[in-house]
Amino acid sequence: MASSVPGPIQLPQARYDLSTYWGRVKHCAGLTDPTMCLNTTADVENARALVSQYKNGKISHMTPELWRAKKILDSTIHPDNGETIFLPFRMCCNVISNLLITAGMLTPNMGVVGTLFWQVANQSLNVAVNTANSNKSHPMTTQQIITNYTMAVTASCSVAVGLNSIVPRLTKVSANTRMILGRLVPFAAVVSAGVVNVFLMRGEEIKKGITVFDSEGNEQGVSKTAALYAVGETAASRVINATPIMVVPPLVLVKLQKMGLMRTKSRVIQTLATCGIVAATGFVALPFAIAVFPQRESMSVDKLEPQFRRLKNPQGERIETLEFNRGI
Repeated sequence: MASSVPGPIQLPQARYDLSTYWGRVKHCAGLTDPTMCLNTTADVENARALVSQYKNGKISHMTPELWRAKKILDSTIHPDNGETIFLPFRMCCNVISNLLITAGMLTPNMGVVGTLFWQVANQSLNVAVNTANSNKSHPMTTQQIITNYTMAVTASCSVAVGLNSIVPRLTKVSANTRMILGRLVPFAAVVSAGVVNVFLMRGEEIKKGITVFDSEGNEQGVSKTAALYAVGETAASRVINATPIMVVPPLVLVKLQKMGLMRTKSRVIQTLATCGIVAATGFVALPFAIAVFPQRESMSVDKLEPQFRRLKNPQGERIETLEFNRGI
């Protein structure tokens, strides 16, 4: 993000009011803008240079070019370490990266092998995204990542295979209800494994705490309470993010089948239709889902550990709130 560029002058957080949900939706629409995937290394460096000029007083006010530079950095650069996030794991590429995997998971009647394959593929991508975008206060070792990845894959595969075996046995519900429940099995697997994934991959943050900052961006220490909020909200966001993409497309496909528009037996046509619906739903719904929780949280010091309640700013005034990067 642009906040990682050094300089004594802080950039405005956004063009919109991030204290409101609608303001965060408009801001997140910029972060998830797929055109940001087209930015080159030169574009990022030019954006970094422009933001640096502002933060060091060489540019006195925000211009359209400066707002675009901030947008490029916010969608490309990690806020903690200032490093470029690998393209497939950026939020601007989220829908594109997940498109084929989501369509694969939503394919009906795949059998056990197909179910396992797509669940493993999905959790592999999730682990990569979590690792690339997590709070960098406590980087995980390779062994920790492998262990947590294995547990997340086990959770998702167990839920998916287990529910796929249970749904057909629900004889007391109608065939239509069983079909809908069967289509929603991937959603249950993704949500349960997503929550497990977040807590496992970011467990070190809860144990050791994450860095908190004052309003000027100065580090003020490490907080376990802030870490718990950050990881908990991220886990909740996994459920919210997955809901429209994993629930709307299968229900739409069921409706199309009832209307006779999806009676083709061609797996290619079915997959293309699923991809189209997933893409449309993802591009529209993702900003609304991500905006539920701010990425950079502000919290009263009274909710944090006692040592933060005695902090003062350079003017000798008590610091009332501290900020931290929630991660995604």
